[in-house]
Amino acid sequence: MDESLPRPITLLRSALLSDGGLVDVAITGDMVTEVAPAGSLAASAEGTLDLEGRLLLTAPAEPHAHLDKALSADRINPPLGDLGSAIAAWAAYATTMSVDEIADRARTAALALLAAGTTAVRTHVDVLSHGGTGTVADAVRGARALVQVRDELADLMDIELVALAGPLAPDEHVEAVLDLGVDLVGGAPHLAEDPLADVDRLLAIAHRRGLGVDLHADESLDGPVTLDHYARAVRDWPRDRQYSAGHCVRLGTLGPERLAEVVADVAAADLGVITLPITNLYLQGWQHPVSTPRGLTAIRALLAAGVRVAAGADNVRDPFNPVGRSDALETASLLVTAGHLTPDEAYAMVSDAARSVMGLPAAGPVVGARADLLAVAATSVTDAVANAPADRIVLSRGRLVARTEVRRTVARTRTVSTERTSVAQLVP
Repeated sequence: MDESLPRPITLLRSALLSDGGLVDVAITGDMVTEVAPAGSLAASAEGTLDLEGRLLLTAPAEPHAHLDKALSADRINPPLGDLGSAIAAWAAYATTMSVDEIADRARTAALALLAAGTTAVRTHVDVLSHGGTGTVADAVRGARALVQVRDELADLMDIELVALAGPLAPDEHVEAVLDLGVDLVGGAPHLAEDPLADVDRLLAIAHRRGLGVDLHADESLDGPVTLDHYARAVRDWPRDRQYSAGHCVRLGTLGPERLAEVVADVAAADLGVITLPITNLYLQGWQHPVSTPRGLTAIRALLAAGVRVAAGADNVRDPFNPVGRSDALETASLLVTAGHLTPDEAYAMVSDAARSVMGLPAAGPVVGARADLLAVAATSVTDAVANAPADRIVLSRGRLVARTEVRRTVARTRTVSTERTSVAQLVP
């Protein structure tokens, strides 16, 4: 294994495409420049990487992470429970965190994502206002940590930051977080006493700053619906910014007429929707021990309307989700099981659709696309989603940034000799 990473790659040899073709892929800088039958292209030995028939895919992108919370579960030891319990456990722990402690966990989580193939991450970071009573210095701790990690890892992966402003976070604190170079405005208006007013407050901050928006929206099985209000508000806003909503669980519980109305508003605004199966399957439905709801948004209705629907892992080993592998193939598998998608549809939602919702250039083994690529020891997309092979090769912007090799040894079975008697021999 070559440990000198990142390493520029100019040729991927013997790559298996999802359509079954075996090809060579030429890369110039950070772009795919040629795809040709295997064995037909040449490059320097230093720039050539033989994939030996591994499946070559668009690298996953994570459209909704919480790197500031990641890997905190063992420190918090939170009770198992719903969204309210998770928020309370996190709020209590957040008062104790230092910038260095947040950065250490976030860095570890980001590199785990990269090793699994994810080359771009959009992560929310809490405005740590302690219910509106904290200082500006308190409020920006998480943002300082994640800006530091983003800068440290800039040569390896794309990290985009969203200011997650709770309903009690003063505008002054939100502005201070944005002043550090956070990219988007976010929040959780459905938790506010007046949800629509909080949507308007956050949109006003974004409009004033000329920033995009990514809100947590309607993360419950009942309660307010804010998604259509948000969609109508940004419908005519500048399209050089990104507008998206994560969770949207309430949408999955609406009746046909109301669902159609909200979906139409979302489609008209070209609002990206991000479904988060692992966390919402865990957090939602605790109050419904019989016929427990799935806790997902209305994926099929959104796709049918032409809405860009991405999927992410959300939380990883924190009060909001005690498990998680930081692996987009885990998210894709859950979409197949709980969302009734095909493996190809599911993988597209954690790769191509995720990049679209994040405003990133198209990537994949296609001429003219960004060379953000994942090679896995699999024979098809279905095989990859089903088995999540640990053997992976990751390219970010045309450079080899991670490689995991697996050696498997299985004991031999006993050879048993059996004598077979034909039916004819048994007939008298």
